Amino acid sequence: MSASPIITLRVTPRADRTEVMGRRADGVIAVRVTAAPADGKANAAVMKAIADALGTRPSGLTLVSGHTGRDKRIQVDSLTPDELTSALERLKRIGD
Repeated sequence: MSASPIITLRVTPRADRTEVMGRRADGVIAVRVTAAPADGKANAAVMKAIADALGTRPSGLTLVSGHTGRDKRIQVDSLTPDELTSALERLKRIGD
């Protein structure tokens, strides 16, 4: 069995609204959340926003790194590589 794919995020906490802004040219996904980066609230908001954008559930995602930083790596256990590729292609491209 192959390892689950990992996506990379750049998070902006304390934003005006929670949204997955899209994929940057370098493949990193930009996410804004209204939650403050305290007590795991921002991380929980990020996981929910990404799950919604990918069409999966938050429990199917694992925060691999970036627990206390803005740059995060998330393992996607709930989607096949093909399903993840399709979901990522639906995200808006930003910064091109």
